Amino acid sequence: MSETKTVDVVDAKGGKSGSAELPGELFDATTNIPLIHQVVVAQLAAARQGTHSTKTRGEVRGGGVKPYRQKGTGRARQGSIRAPQFTGGGTVFGPQPHGYAQRTPKKMVAAALRGALSDRARNGRVFVVSSLVEGDTPSTKAALAALKSVSSSDKVLVVLSRDEDAAWLSLRNVANAHVIVADQLNAYDVLVNDDIVFTSAALDAYVAGPAKGKSVKAVATETEATETEESAE
Repeated sequence: MSETKTVDVVDAKGGKSGSAELPGELFDATTNIPLIHQVVVAQLAAARQGTHSTKTRGEVRGGGVKPYRQKGTGRARQGSIRAPQFTGGGTVFGPQPHGYAQRTPKKMVAAALRGALSDRARNGRVFVVSSLVEGDTPSTKAALAALKSVSSSDKVLVVLSRDEDAAWLSLRNVANAHVIVADQLNAYDVLVNDDIVFTSAALDAYVAGPAKGKSVKAVATETEATETEESAE
């Protein structure tokens, strides 16, 4: 049976400011490795551009004239210098543009994320901070100090809420910190980073789940919402 874990909440100065609960259904779920593998492979495949392209003999420039007469030369008969056996000729069965996306059910994606987070939580690698910077002024120095107070790993996944602009600006150029918002959390990013650091607001957003009746894109930015209203008018 999954158990709810309690972790300390650290403030921007490195001091304890309270505690937070990690719900068992999200942070103490079964880690299904084959499922996680399937979801991660699908995610990486979907990220491929698929724009690779080669030309067949019918698409290569030139080769419209027969290179030499059919008989009497002692050589093999040829009809075009753009045939695949010639240098500069077309490619046989070469790669063509196509998508690599795989259909993965949402429940499988969610289960893989729960399993990855649960693995990190069981090993004590999930941390919570009240905030990374104080106020609305970005400060990389302050954000790094807050991160180092909870994690000394070389690769840290920082999960923010969409309102924490100052924290995002503070960490955007830090090489060992990968910053995402709560609704972008995925199994791949959890697995490729050693520690997971949530802000209190991000943890609440992840536990609450997406807004009912709204997609993530619908509440993404104020600009997109304004454009949607204008197009509706």
